[in-house]
Amino acid sequence: MFSERTGNSVGFVRHGTTDTNLILERSINRVQLLGRVGQDPVMRQVEGRNPVTIFSMATNEMWRSGEGEPTSTGDVSQKTTWHRISVFKPGLRDVAYQYVKKGSRILVEGKLDYGEYMDKNNVRRQATTIIADNIVFLSENLRDQ
Repeated sequence: MFSERTGNSVGFVRHGTTDTNLILERSINRVQLLGRVGQDPVMRQVEGRNPVTIFSMATNEMWRSGEGEPTSTGDVSQKTTWHRISVFKPGLRDVAYQYVKKGSRILVEGKLDYGEYMDKNNVRRQATTIIADNIVFLSENLRDQ
């Protein structure tokens, strides 16, 4: 690509704008999670907005203490991480609501989203959400339905 400002070849794309100082660079926000659903999905709709399907998903990380040593006989440990999944895409949102079930093994692809909300005690909280744009069903019972 060619930069109008410097006359050099660069790795960014200038978006059509009148502000010559604004440069938009390519970036990636991509997440893949493979795990099990922690709760049946719920569909919520805030007035004036499109509905969203929401569910939780667990991923597990396992390791053996002393791993990497030639005679590793340590205990196996596991850490479970819970993720909040939101599905806004109309077709996928409805499929997720209908077929995602607690305990299902799924692969979710999407992007990370950070936000804030006020809890019931008017305390500002931060929330991390995965905005799903693809779900692959891996549980046998769901593929047969």
